[in-house]
Amino acid sequence: MRDNYFAKKRIHSVLLFFLLISITYGAMVVTEYDAVKGLTSIPEAVNWGVTHFYPDAQAIQKLPNILDKLMETLLISVASAAVAGVFALLFAIFGSNTTRINVFFSTVSRGIATLFRNIDVSVWSMILLFSLGQSALTGYVALFFVSFGFLTRAFTETIDEVSASSVEALRATGAGYVSIVMHSVIPSSLPQMVSWLLFMVETNIRSATLVGILTGTGIGFSFDLYYKSLDYNSASLVVLTIVLTILLLEITSNYVRRVIL
Repeated sequence: MRDNYFAKKRIHSVLLFFLLISITYGAMVVTEYDAVKGLTSIPEAVNWGVTHFYPDAQAIQKLPNILDKLMETLLISVASAAVAGVFALLFAIFGSNTTRINVFFSTVSRGIATLFRNIDVSVWSMILLFSLGQSALTGYVALFFVSFGFLTRAFTETIDEVSASSVEALRATGAGYVSIVMHSVIPSSLPQMVSWLLFMVETNIRSATLVGILTGTGIGFSFDLYYKSLDYNSASLVVLTIVLTILLLEITSNYVRRVIL
């Protein structure tokens, strides 16, 4: 009986392996992708990056302009995540099974969060580009929509996991809805919510580069401008500043998480 069980597991694993191989080969045939050519081009790509994609003295002179654009991107990312966090908290309270007013509001809150979360930030950027035009506001609103959807879902699950026991205890004492939310739900969920908010800020900075390329704003626009004008040295400096900023922000976020959690 036990041998049959392991034999079936091996057969399933082999079938799954061949299924994945078949799908991969089919995709390569449809897209006309040459795997051998792709692999052999890697050394050439690395060589081009080493010889062309590095900041030189002329690119360093553009550092003040790059830092200005980077600061603009950083502020937009933080502002969109912070404002989205406020709205997400309200929708999470109404959407949580622990604190919902009724099933209708809970369903609507979760539905709105799902809609905003499942549309990619690049799609939001293209949609908003037609209505708001090429400006920093377009990038801000695109990041806000995605942040709002993600944080609403994260906050809702946090409230469901963390606050259930304390809410039941306060309800047993006859506390009102507002008192339960203000004195139990928010204090008990706040550390996890701050952690999610910091994660969203990190994600927004990464996404803001792509949003900037699409909307013509921020550090993404600087990279796109230098790259298309074949100024690879300046483009590499843009990439370097983005990487250093993300690493610095991640170190700061990890420190804050260790303190509050």
